[in-house]
Amino acid sequence: MKNKPQGRVLPEKIEGYGVVRPYGLSSVHTPEIKGKDPSGSSRKVLSSLEEAFRRSEIRDGMTVSFHHHLRDGDLVVNMALDVLAGMGIKDLILAPSALFPVHEDILRHVRSGTVRSIQGSVNGPVGRAASGGLFDVPIILRSHGGRVRAMETGELAVDVAVLAAPTVDEMGNVSGVYGPSACGSLGYAFADARYAKHVIAVTDNLVPYPAIPFSLPQTEVDWVVPVDRIGVPEKIVSGTLRITRDPLRLVIAEQVARVIEESGLFEDGFSMQAGAGGISLAASAFVRERMKARGITGSFISGGITGQSVEMLEEGLFTSLLDVQSFDLEAAASLARNPRHAEMGASFYASTASKGCVVDMLDVAVLGATQVDTSFNVNVNTESDGVLLHGIGGHMDTAAGSRLSVIVTPLLRGRMPMVVDHVHTITTPGETVDVVVTERGVAVNPRRKDLLENLRGKGIPLLDITDLKRMAEEMTGIPAPIPFGERIIGVVEYRDGSVIDVIRQRL
Repeated sequence: MKNKPQGRVLPEKIEGYGVVRPYGLSSVHTPEIKGKDPSGSSRKVLSSLEEAFRRSEIRDGMTVSFHHHLRDGDLVVNMALDVLAGMGIKDLILAPSALFPVHEDILRHVRSGTVRSIQGSVNGPVGRAASGGLFDVPIILRSHGGRVRAMETGELAVDVAVLAAPTVDEMGNVSGVYGPSACGSLGYAFADARYAKHVIAVTDNLVPYPAIPFSLPQTEVDWVVPVDRIGVPEKIVSGTLRITRDPLRLVIAEQVARVIEESGLFEDGFSMQAGAGGISLAASAFVRERMKARGITGSFISGGITGQSVEMLEEGLFTSLLDVQSFDLEAAASLARNPRHAEMGASFYASTASKGCVVDMLDVAVLGATQVDTSFNVNVNTESDGVLLHGIGGHMDTAAGSRLSVIVTPLLRGRMPMVVDHVHTITTPGETVDVVVTERGVAVNPRRKDLLENLRGKGIPLLDITDLKRMAEEMTGIPAPIPFGERIIGVVEYRDGSVIDVIRQRL
């Protein structure tokens, strides 16, 4: 009975409890940290990003992550790297959920030695530079589900997450639905906030406590840094995404709707995911018409949410939206006002390490491609010239989880065939692809005999995948082989962490 915290006599050990660590006398005691200092300001609000990095104990070789919800309007990634370069930090590993053309400035930091490698999706200039051999080590490409799975298992250990925060209060409650740089859902930032050792919220809209509603809670944010601007609004979310008016692409979209209608899945309660591209938007519009005509009410639309998704919810065609990123102003506004429009994180959406993800509940997924081969393998990373220009997104996740994965692609792009013997890069394996829809015909994976039977005799132009390849080559000729070197510049991980392909340097 030697322990006397606060004047109380406590035993050194209690039967059924164990050794007693007395308050105030234990070496591991942590004093309570109050939210405000004596001046009345929050201890979390710092005057600069440099101060936040120093408090996060940033060092050479660490891993820094970013989310991509500000898309091509993002100013935070370049801002953060400029600060880190000014601090003399070297050999960083960047772990973005995606990069966009606005992030071309990263290349300057690669050449100076501030950045050594990237583990995350790359788009445009950074991918092109990687294909040319700029990076000393391969870029690791992961899907949205694969990225969060890697964080959950510790394969991707983030030291500092720098999160663009459209609105945040002094304790770090972050919202994406309002503020001058509002983007809607912050679903891809959930994992960064949860698993990074240190989390910095950078904002151009610091509001009084508490910021409600919030996407990310104060319990996961270490520091808050106010700046003048975190984004360019007109490049973050668009006013209204446009349905394609191209006649050939409209043919593809209508065929997609017909395939869905005759698939055996088109009934009350069916769920769907389609992207924000022109063909996908048109396909959704055609599905919308058919749902109204047949009086069908679906359960949910998931993934990236558009204004059209919002309209289908408000018309009663679907009962809910599960939003991991909001593609336009209508979607962002709906998330703020409609309780049936829910924000979700990437783990909830697509992680194989979770206890259940949304993609496994999907009936239909409509997905794009840069190439498809005669084994139904799909490439979304490299273009026909072999250059790395795109990330994976949720492509392989939704193809694997959905009951019907529909790949949409024109037969030709720029006089190059889109259906080939072997894709340059396997992003999504053919065993998870059910049907390929082009303007010239529809090819069903032979593994899906049930689907083929459902579609026969329904006026859908069914062809063998080899017929599509032949038709394309008859119009363009057989493309010359692309010259690749032996050096590997990219590794494509499947959603479970296994390697499905590598990308070699383009000569």
